[in-house]
Amino acid sequence: MTTSAAAESFTVQRAESAPAPSLPPFGHFINGAFVAPGSGAVSEVENPATEEFLMRVPAGSVEDVDAAVAAAVAAKAEWAQTTPAERSAVLLRIADLIEGNREELEALEAANTGKPEAVAEDDISSAIDTFRFSAGATRAFTALGAGDYAKGHTSVVYREPVGVVGVITPWNYPLLMAAWKIAPILGAGNTLVLKPSEQTPLTTLKLAELIAGEVPAGVLNIVTGTGRVVGQRLSEHPDVDLVAITGSVGSGEKVAATAAATVKRVHLELGGKAPVVVFGDADLEAAARGVRSAGFWNAGQECGAACRVLVHESVAADFTELLVREVAAITVGSPGTGAEMGSMISAAHHRRVLAALDGIRAEGLTVAVGGHALEGPGYFIEPTVVTDVPPGAGIVRNEIFGPVVSVETFSTDEEAVARANETVYGLAASVWTADAARSLSIPRRLDFGTVWVNSHLVIATEAPWGGFKGSGYGRDLSLYALEDFSRTKHVMYSHGR
Repeated sequence: MTTSAAAESFTVQRAESAPAPSLPPFGHFINGAFVAPGSGAVSEVENPATEEFLMRVPAGSVEDVDAAVAAAVAAKAEWAQTTPAERSAVLLRIADLIEGNREELEALEAANTGKPEAVAEDDISSAIDTFRFSAGATRAFTALGAGDYAKGHTSVVYREPVGVVGVITPWNYPLLMAAWKIAPILGAGNTLVLKPSEQTPLTTLKLAELIAGEVPAGVLNIVTGTGRVVGQRLSEHPDVDLVAITGSVGSGEKVAATAAATVKRVHLELGGKAPVVVFGDADLEAAARGVRSAGFWNAGQECGAACRVLVHESVAADFTELLVREVAAITVGSPGTGAEMGSMISAAHHRRVLAALDGIRAEGLTVAVGGHALEGPGYFIEPTVVTDVPPGAGIVRNEIFGPVVSVETFSTDEEAVARANETVYGLAASVWTADAARSLSIPRRLDFGTVWVNSHLVIATEAPWGGFKGSGYGRDLSLYALEDFSRTKHVMYSHGR
């Protein structure tokens, strides 16, 4: 099925004028203040929807990381001794500060990422909720009760902070992914050094500016720079007790390999290739709308995106027609236009997604709608649906991380499960069916950390988020995140004198 007419209808809506974003101070945030970098090296940050320059940030060095880690080490004992109630109060104040400055943060996030207002608003709302949930969870954290598990001895299990945590966050949800890490890490009593993506550091730095007076000096530190320098040093630093990364599989592999040299713990939330399994009895219109939303949210730059549809052969033609119609109606534009989909994050990522589309065409696959770059400034690509995809095609294996959804068919439940599980990723999946028994049995057989039934990409702060297999290990959100950023200690008291 080809729909070149629909593809030709995509144009970029551009804002005539947008308010200048409120930029953070220049420098790393170390020991409670913005400080000049150790060298004059900088990187430039741009608005990917307009290609306009925003500001320069330091390209951090090993010495900058060492200074930040030293500050975190100096602060960790006092912060670890605070009560859960005290730490909870700090997290609640952070949430209030984000909410009180949400319009400023939304505008800055949209300018730095090119994402639509609706996505930026959701990001900031979710960040607020993450801090508020972690504030409550910090006070309700439980462990095995004290008891006499061995005769003549009383056991007490303590839940302690890990110590200093190194954090590496990605470019697709800069402030939200920082919140997912900062909130439980601080709630569990740790200090941290965070490296935001060098492409999207601005809202994380702005957050530091806003909360500097609420967090004790050294508890939260931010060093900007590349993964090759800053991320590498965090991973290998002997005084960093745990490294947590949200990023690509390749980045996670490097962090884990480097961390192994000092036997430090790692927390990996990596890539995904989420299958959407649509059975013959599903509500096809609802499934098509769900893929429109969850496949193209944040322009598909989302590790849980609904990017790989497996639809039963009996309804494949009807579903594909509905999906192409939905996707052809997506509006594309810069922040401030109300468009549904924004730009790619950078020129380099724009080229990677276009190269993947060239590979799809070279394989002879059918591009039913979209598939091309959009003209003018900004790194925009048409929302794309690829149909009639055979088993084993590159598009079903490789994470494109852009506005591209593929459609393939299956014949039986067993084939659907086997094909969905054949990916190296194990982050998220969804099942669409009206059959109650199937809705219970199929998710249990899918090898993914999150499985939705008749929806996709719905996140609850109270529920864990994380994957299996190549998608890593460790859990964000929920009480499980606080567990990941803490350690247990068993103290046994003899009843003898």
